[in-house]
Amino acid sequence: MCLAVPGRVLRTAEVDGTVMAEVDFGGVRKEVCLQYVPDAAVGEYVVVHVGFAIQRLDETSARQTLANFERLGLLEEEFGEGFELAAGARNSVEGTDR
Repeated sequence: MCLAVPGRVLRTAEVDGTVMAEVDFGGVRKEVCLQYVPDAAVGEYVVVHVGFAIQRLDETSARQTLANFERLGLLEEEFGEGFELAAGARNSVEGTDR
């Protein structure tokens, strides 16, 4: 399955004439193309599908969607072992190991 997943823009840069961003998906960070939303700013949430940000999303909706996806196991399916490791590290830091 290939989901459109919300993530928070951490930084942006132009690479070979294309606006790119480092986006955080609840602990997993990926490089994402911002060609469809080139004015997305650091701190904003974007919905990402197959490596492209396709729209902005408010923080509350983004966090709710990520929580629902995680609860359903869809983030592990989408990001694989990387998500499990990031979630485990995040939970250890927060003191909420499962």
